[in-house]
Amino acid sequence: MATRGIFETDRFVTSEAVEIDLPAASLPMRMASGAIDLAIVVIVLLLAFWASPWSLVGQDMALLQAILILLLVGSLVAVPVASETFSQGRTLGKLVFGLRTVRDDTGPIGFRHALIRGLTAWFEVWLTAGGLALLIAASNERAKRLGDFLAGTYVVRERVRLSLPAPAEMPAELAPWAIGTDIGVIPDGLAVAVRQFLTRRQELTPPSRAATGSALFSDLMPYVSPPPPPWAHPEAVMSAIMAERRRRDMIKLERDDRLRARVLGPDPLSR
Repeated sequence: MATRGIFETDRFVTSEAVEIDLPAASLPMRMASGAIDLAIVVIVLLLAFWASPWSLVGQDMALLQAILILLLVGSLVAVPVASETFSQGRTLGKLVFGLRTVRDDTGPIGFRHALIRGLTAWFEVWLTAGGLALLIAASNERAKRLGDFLAGTYVVRERVRLSLPAPAEMPAELAPWAIGTDIGVIPDGLAVAVRQFLTRRQELTPPSRAATGSALFSDLMPYVSPPPPPWAHPEAVMSAIMAERRRRDMIKLERDDRLRARVLGPDPLSR
């Protein structure tokens, strides 16, 4: 497959074959959100201490130790783990700054990821007063702490302005062929690879551009029938396919909107 190397994708893909790579949160933003989470944990810990049945402890040191361990583990581990699990990567601090913990492939995290991060935070954040986490986060570009490396996660910024590249243009000489051709369901990885190639082909060296374009063209042809005219350049053919694919998607969306309006009535927010 040609969808390897710089064109390999395992991230979010839009309907127009545009890959979205959410930017990692900076270290200062992670520290600020962590400070808010720390304040929440301290408040929870103080409330738990206040509400604990200390009058029942008496001289029982074993019961006292059990209560202290339960309070510490519950406040320092259980609260953050539960928060990230049920909110799919958010805590109150992350919510304030528009951050979210995601998997390395930008997918949502689960209980296993949150648990690994929470247990690791016990010693890299709490036992070292955040020194170990800060040292490790400052040494990599995604500001990942040890818990992120072990869980396969990182923290991203959700409130970003996405800049999408211009859509592929339809070559006039291939428009009649593209409009009448049958375009199958192109896999997301291949569609993204073709879209990125058409956008970045001017940056490639001539040998690399020719080799990559030829490989992508060969991978794309099984999804197209009838084949393009023999005189057509592979790059022009790929551009025509992507442009026609986008045009058909827009027609389908408009048709769905009209059907929805007839069934449900006009959208009151559009008035």
